[in-house]
Amino acid sequence: MIKLLLVEDDVNLSYIIQVGLEDMIGDYEVCVAHNGKEGLEAYRKEKPDIIVADIEMPVMDGYEMVHRLREIDKEIPILFSSARVSPKDVVKGYELGVDNYVKKPFLPEELDAHVRALLRRKPRTEEKTAERLTAGNYTLDIRQATLSHSTGTSQLLTPREAGILELLFQTPGEVVRREVILDKFWNTEDDYFASRSLDVFVTKLRKLIVQDESIKIKTVKGIGLMLVVS
Repeated sequence: MIKLLLVEDDVNLSYIIQVGLEDMIGDYEVCVAHNGKEGLEAYRKEKPDIIVADIEMPVMDGYEMVHRLREIDKEIPILFSSARVSPKDVVKGYELGVDNYVKKPFLPEELDAHVRALLRRKPRTEEKTAERLTAGNYTLDIRQATLSHSTGTSQLLTPREAGILELLFQTPGEVVRREVILDKFWNTEDDYFASRSLDVFVTKLRKLIVQDESIKIKTVKGIGLMLVVS
């Protein structure tokens, strides 16, 4: 059973989505909130497996809700459900920590496909190992999803950030092909948004390793990414 938190201010639409997932698709328990403030309260109370949220809502919009959520939970998958899919909106959402977008209007089957794709990517705690990977002065703890510097500073990573860094740390000096990263961490049915999201994540990953000038993430144009260690 998938416990899904739906944050949607349109009461009729939220009802349609809830019925579509619970009755038509099945294997869903849908909790509904009608603005970002209610969404945060429902997250704490219901402990959902995944969140599907609108962007434009009263009281607190989707952007603010995601910003606050990511301060306390880096792992829960979040999907924006919106008609706003301009490049500017997409970039802002990904920078805040959204995992994917589904464009309105959509069928229950389409939303179900997006949800299950995100949940397949969510790491299972019991499957994680204590493996640690090192590059320069950084240590990536895969099990804890943290990136630590030799000075003692440590950063908590999202599952996607940790996963991409793991691929790069495993093969320093070798190119990790772009399509491999996209296939592993994105729903590539929408190639444009997946590709744009990866570009945003590369920028974020580079900021994570700025304390060590001896390593950098290099873009090999038209091919992929490579961790360069000097």
